Amino acid sequence: MQPRIENPAVTVPGALTALQDLGAAVRGSGVPASTLSLIEARASQINGCSVCLDMHSRELRAAGEPEVRVVMVGAWREAPYFSDAERAALALTEAATRLADRPDAISDELWEEATRHYDDSQLAGLVLAIAAINAFNRINAVTRQITGEWVGRWVAQAEPVGQAS
Repeated sequence: MQPRIENPAVTVPGALTALQDLGAAVRGSGVPASTLSLIEARASQINGCSVCLDMHSRELRAAGEPEVRVVMVGAWREAPYFSDAERAALALTEAATRLADRPDAISDELWEEATRHYDDSQLAGLVLAIAAINAFNRINAVTRQITGEWVGRWVAQAEPVGQAS
């Protein structure tokens, strides 16, 4: 396996920093770090992004999340391991990741459920986090970026999930 080209976020000057800055801003929105990592993992599953799925799964484990939550995020509807707030965030993530699957991609009912658990700042953070992970997923999927042990080293040297940058 070989990537088609070097990762565009690394190749284009400033791109990776801009994407990382967006992630840092999102972490200040009040959404729990574990929720952000769960939605990043779920969107990455949907989009088939091995790099991001590997990274965010490792982040969850490094943050002490129980293994069952890491492996069951793809079946969150049928698993008792997620809070109602996390379920609302995961539902929003799936709908926003699959915008073209329904005429009303984000139904009022789905949005209202999210508003029961998150304030406006947190909702904005969720929307930006979903957009950011989808951008990373698309960059990696289009160019066939390959995961590997380098992801483990990246996660190990990064600040733990939930700590400020």
